[in-house]
Amino acid sequence: MAVVWDMSQWTQAWRIDSLQPTVRSSGTRTTTSGTIMYGRTAGGANQSVTNGNSNSGANSGGGASGGAQGHDKLKIGFCTDLDKSVLVNNFEKRGWHQVNGDDDWHFYWAGVQTCRNIFSVDSGYRMHDNQMINHFPNHYELSRKDLLVKNIKRYRKDLERDGNPLAEKTESNNSSGTRYLYLDFVPTTFVLPADYNMFVEEYRKFPLSTWIMKPCGKSQGAGIFLINKLSKLKKWSREAKGPFHPQIAKESYVISRYIDNPLLIGGKKFDLRLYVLVASFRPLKAYLFKQGFCRFCTVKYDTSVTELDNMYVHLTNVSVQKHGGEYNILHGGKWSVQNLALYLEGTRGKEVTDRLFGAISWLIVHSLRAVAPVMASDRHCFECYGYDIIIDNALKPWLVEVNASPSLTSTTVNDRILKYKLIDNILSVVLPPDGVPDVRWNKVPSADALGNFELLIDEELAAQDEQHQNSSSNTHSKTSKMGSRWK
Repeated sequence: MAVVWDMSQWTQAWRIDSLQPTVRSSGTRTTTSGTIMYGRTAGGANQSVTNGNSNSGANSGGGASGGAQGHDKLKIGFCTDLDKSVLVNNFEKRGWHQVNGDDDWHFYWAGVQTCRNIFSVDSGYRMHDNQMINHFPNHYELSRKDLLVKNIKRYRKDLERDGNPLAEKTESNNSSGTRYLYLDFVPTTFVLPADYNMFVEEYRKFPLSTWIMKPCGKSQGAGIFLINKLSKLKKWSREAKGPFHPQIAKESYVISRYIDNPLLIGGKKFDLRLYVLVASFRPLKAYLFKQGFCRFCTVKYDTSVTELDNMYVHLTNVSVQKHGGEYNILHGGKWSVQNLALYLEGTRGKEVTDRLFGAISWLIVHSLRAVAPVMASDRHCFECYGYDIIIDNALKPWLVEVNASPSLTSTTVNDRILKYKLIDNILSVVLPPDGVPDVRWNKVPSADALGNFELLIDEELAAQDEQHQNSSSNTHSKTSKMGSRWK
């Protein structure tokens, strides 16, 4: 018997009026690989704090007013590799003092290289219970373009091998064979030079298609270009092997089918930048910041061959667009997610808009599930990822890439306000109620501590809910029937 999947029931709409998540009775979903929770408010009256400070009474997580109750003698020292006021001001607001990396620190907002050095076997450094750092040791499993694609492909194959209905396939419209019905959220992608022959085989099936080349380890639009002919790729390959480009020859690239039917607003292409906070990968605990934004190109979209090399038409990165003559320094070519939702509700309808944002949540959760088994989930770590998502004209979201160090540079006043609030809310979510870093805490923030974050998934809470439901004889039969639908 075929499993019927109603994607609209997975939709957890972003409430534009109050910016509060809609909690629905069907907020808990069970699959064979675990339970996914959408729209649930974390924490609650029975929330436990395992660091011995259960009577601290602070609901603001690591808020400035939380103090350090129970840790009166502990003065919090912070380090940062980034000289950004949105960071330092948030830390100092909490009464923390700045120290060097060689000193005894408690909270480190580090660059990725510093994080690798700290966790390196050669360093011999061992973190104590009252230390936290803002990256997981091997975050690159999610943020490197080639590894992200590899992990998602492996995740889908594992589900397929286990007979999980999530891996169901259907006929594909724009490529040969089939596509995944529920996990088709990354464009067809190959890693070069390793997958060159497979790419050529796919390209020759659709010789008029356009593809986009990206270096695996770079960001902010560096090294990206579009191709629509194999000869262009071969020319690039010959030049890369020449004496003038030795660094290119050593790099891996990903080449992905270009989303050539993007949703346009005002005739211009845009993408979404969403912030996703992961407090733990095992169990998976992830939150979505509700104040993401759209980034617009400065030049109207044009698929003609003459505009193929015009990055102001095709790349939405602010680092690229700010050099264009049409760049607006007042709004920075940005639009809030709330404005986007209102626009789509007015032009496409609320139902399809809700379905779109539900599909975005789905996409994020399953990309995190794909990397969770290989991620080193150290309890000292948390990480805020910048998700870049393209929406096509059928309102289907596509994951473009994930950034482990999303920019904290402010290009506008609104940008600065947003990023200050982002850092403040991150601290409130990842710190215990008394505001003191402690790895023994169960990482279940109160509802007040979430701020502008909403819970995407908490496997630990979901497991507790499921256990509680199964232990109740009155609801056991109903729970079994619901659970079987998602298995």
